[in-house]
Amino acid sequence: MARKATASKRSAGRKARGRHRGSSRRARTGRRWSRHVTEHSDALTLDKGVFTSRDPKRIAASLKRSAEKSRRRKTSAFRSALSMLTFYINRAGKSLPASRKKNLMRAKDELRKQFGKA
Repeated sequence: MARKATASKRSAGRKARGRHRGSSRRARTGRRWSRHVTEHSDALTLDKGVFTSRDPKRIAASLKRSAEKSRRRKTSAFRSALSMLTFYINRAGKSLPASRKKNLMRAKDELRKQFGKA
């Protein structure tokens, strides 16, 4: 009977410790990895604040300029620019306001027009 009590105490202690282990470290290092990708992408060097613009044409033009200027990208300029825009939209997820999402979706259409893919 004593064994069971000891075993249950041990497992209870492990659960309590496991819940908090590394959570603060992860919060510091694991957060904002998508921000890191956006800022240090191997394919594009983006202009600062490119996704915060309210003008879809300006967003598309900036992405096109960055994609065409880049020598590190592994695919066409159009695909690099569109994938970076899609990446940003997907990573923002539910926290992206509907108005901004609508703007970024319009930027996708504008990007297609600027590359002659529409």
